Amino acid sequence: MNVQLLCERFGFAGPVREAALRAEATVSEISYDAQARVKTNVLAAFLEEGVAESDFAGSFGYGYDDPARAKYEALLARIFGAQRALARLSLVSGTHAIVTALAACVPHGKMLLSATGRPYDTLRNAIADAPNSLVSQGMKYQEADDIEKALEDRDVAAVFVQRSRGYAPRRSLSIGECEPLFAAIKKKRPDVAIVVDNCYGELVEDREPTHVGADLAIGSLIKNLGGSLAPGGAYIVGRSDLIACVADRLYAPGLKDGVGPTLGFGRAFIHGLFVAPLIVEQCLRGLDFAAALFSELGYEVDPRAGETRTDIVQAIRLGSAARLRAFAQGLQSAMPVNARFRPEPGPVPGYAEPVIMSGGSFISGATIELSCDAPMREPFEVYLQGGIVTEHAILGALFAARALTSS
Repeated sequence: MNVQLLCERFGFAGPVREAALRAEATVSEISYDAQARVKTNVLAAFLEEGVAESDFAGSFGYGYDDPARAKYEALLARIFGAQRALARLSLVSGTHAIVTALAACVPHGKMLLSATGRPYDTLRNAIADAPNSLVSQGMKYQEADDIEKALEDRDVAAVFVQRSRGYAPRRSLSIGECEPLFAAIKKKRPDVAIVVDNCYGELVEDREPTHVGADLAIGSLIKNLGGSLAPGGAYIVGRSDLIACVADRLYAPGLKDGVGPTLGFGRAFIHGLFVAPLIVEQCLRGLDFAAALFSELGYEVDPRAGETRTDIVQAIRLGSAARLRAFAQGLQSAMPVNARFRPEPGPVPGYAEPVIMSGGSFISGATIELSCDAPMREPFEVYLQGGIVTEHAILGALFAARALTSS
């Protein structure tokens, strides 16, 4: 990265430039050894799986015998150390995939426990609050403070774990922190399925939840694993029997996972997965710079630059609604698409408060690309995420910082 060049080309001066140069010095000492191991793991998966050009051919209609889908899902299963994967365009988001999996894993009248407190707003809404929520359809649900005690209820069928922070002032969970939690759950109740929301965390560490005891790991393909090339979709990876149940829920009992066309996007899925470790590393480098920059400017950040990261989300506590608006509008002005738009807070389904978002992605909603979100509520934190080119993430952070200092 060359922060001096960016400052000169885009006219950054004064306190923002000085803080940016100090931030550059800070991040120059950060090592990304975990990403080297991740790249090696993905390279090995491609060679072990034996990808051929003919695997890029896809299907339309029902999607019977789709070679791209079969190869892509085999690659995902191998990378995750899992028995089976289901990755489909018909799963339109991470939330859709999670709700589908939970509905498949928790029969009517049985209990879902959340081991990580209240899930992010839209998922909590789908589980318990919205019309036609899972709870309204007969699922029992509890957010457990004492997971070991809660597991004594024989109605418990699944435990949900959210790795990322969501829109909340909480730390994201590392794989190392998940491992003893999963072991404790399995020791107490080996019959219970552990279902992990892995969104934003894929390929950040050199192990995934399924390497340490999760039964299912779930996420969006327009985040980390898509490498900014996947056009949509989501994945569920884990135990074969549970994946079969999810496929029955997604399509229809008896169809299993034999349908679901890739619609000509097989090459994009497989290519995106190949470059995903590089793209994730670019995100991490940009977020470390943003953490260092806003820390230099006096804001509380989590994680701090150089701290171990477990996802591609950077929390910055701005402290007021006016600063949230200034940050989002500044970031928007650096976007490669829709830079001239001006974000304003607005209603978002599943959220009680208005939410302000900044984004200008080539794939709509692809938060592997640089973006930010912030619900307009205390403690007025903004969540900066993604950034497929480190220099672009740096530039976005600088534009946001300038907007804050002039607001």
